[in-house]
Amino acid sequence: MKITGLETFLVAPRWLFLRIATDEGITGWGEPIVEGRADTVRAAVGELADYLIGTDPLRIEDHWQVLTKGGFYRGGPVLSSAVSGIDQALWDIAGKTYGVPVHQLLGGHVRDRVRVYAWVGGDTPSRTAEHAREQMAAGFTAVKMNGSARMGPIDTPASTQAVLDRVAAVREVLGDGRDIAVDFHGRMSTAMSRRLLPLLEPLQPMFVEEPVLPEHARDLRQLVESTSVPLAVGERLYSRWDFRDVLATGIAVAQPDVSHAGGISELRRIASLAEVHDVSIAPHCPLGPISLAASLQLAFAIPNFLIQEQSLGIHYNRGSDLLDYLLDPTPFRFTDGYAHRPLGPGLGIDIDEDAVRRAAEHGHSWRNPVWRHADGAFAEW
Repeated sequence: MKITGLETFLVAPRWLFLRIATDEGITGWGEPIVEGRADTVRAAVGELADYLIGTDPLRIEDHWQVLTKGGFYRGGPVLSSAVSGIDQALWDIAGKTYGVPVHQLLGGHVRDRVRVYAWVGGDTPSRTAEHAREQMAAGFTAVKMNGSARMGPIDTPASTQAVLDRVAAVREVLGDGRDIAVDFHGRMSTAMSRRLLPLLEPLQPMFVEEPVLPEHARDLRQLVESTSVPLAVGERLYSRWDFRDVLATGIAVAQPDVSHAGGISELRRIASLAEVHDVSIAPHCPLGPISLAASLQLAFAIPNFLIQEQSLGIHYNRGSDLLDYLLDPTPFRFTDGYAHRPLGPGLGIDIDEDAVRRAAEHGHSWRNPVWRHADGAFAEW
């Protein structure tokens, strides 16, 4: 079997899909994307296609090594995201070739169902309690919310209290039998995180995500030592080498993204490395159906898995949503806050290729917001 072509499709709301074709008629789908830089990643996929055309798609590990290391300049979100989508599609082809789901090729399932969480509140968190009530009614047992909108490097007591009030309101709705994750989204300085984390302890969040920006990862250890709140990082780390020093800081949860951090192949390795440090895996996935399908295949195969993010109804999904490009939405029908084990071959989903091609005729030009502080200076989004 040989690879005969790679096609990419820009589809709303902000996704990039990849289709890899073979001379035996087996196709694989992947989702290579950097949100807001879709065209750049698309160009990277096109460059990598020059190597892949005519090769055996089942040599997944060899392709991963060549695509990540075969150029003199390595790493970064664009290249690693391009490789991620290709890797997903190759695993999809492998599963379809052998007639089994990808998790079977990874050693079989280690759990019977996978817990998932839903988003509430949006980028500028409002109506969080109301949204949490809706998600609870939909059966979810865990939600994630942004802790704040823009936040100054040392913000006011009122801004601090507003974060606590929002989380407390959601905790009141959900009670003690459900979980809240709070995303700081890199919007907090180390100083603000040190202020907020101990104050959040009575509300017992499942974890606080990105308490500092990736470039300040050296500060994670002091944050870990300052609070009992479990800390989670990883959506902007792109390889096991990026995670190596971070895992040793005492974080509780690693959040690699299967569309950014080297695909299924590398996430499996990151998970094994995290296991050595007693760190759980909660794959980052605010993206589309292919990325979620790949994440779930890993979730069923990873022993130290915690919970899975998914984007159904997320505030970014305007114009299209998670199920719109599937022939059968059954794999993403969640029961009591859990996903069922996918039994179909490959990634376990059937992409509606006609719908993808129609959507790609219009494409998208999604960009993340650029925020400003009250004085006009740049603010972290």
